[in-house]
Amino acid sequence: MVEERFYVVPLSKAWTSPRRKRTPRAIRILRSFIKRHMKTENVVITNEVNERIWSRGIEKPPRKIRVRVVRDSEGVVRVHLAEG
Repeated sequence: MVEERFYVVPLSKAWTSPRRKRTPRAIRILRSFIKRHMKTENVVITNEVNERIWSRGIEKPPRKIRVRVVRDSEGVVRVHLAEG
């Protein structure tokens, strides 16, 4: 059974960190958000999402990101960029 959901993940808490730690914290915030909402520990963030978060460098991650989350039959949760 494949389950698909769309989320707008707020990453603004990453901006309370020092400048050089913001984007790594944004990745951790995204991972914890998906774990909490999909109720699993097995989360894979795809390269397209990673590149979007890192696109402005380590100091300026996006304030929020829209993602498509897919759980496959083995229970692995993959995080993709939402189209459009």
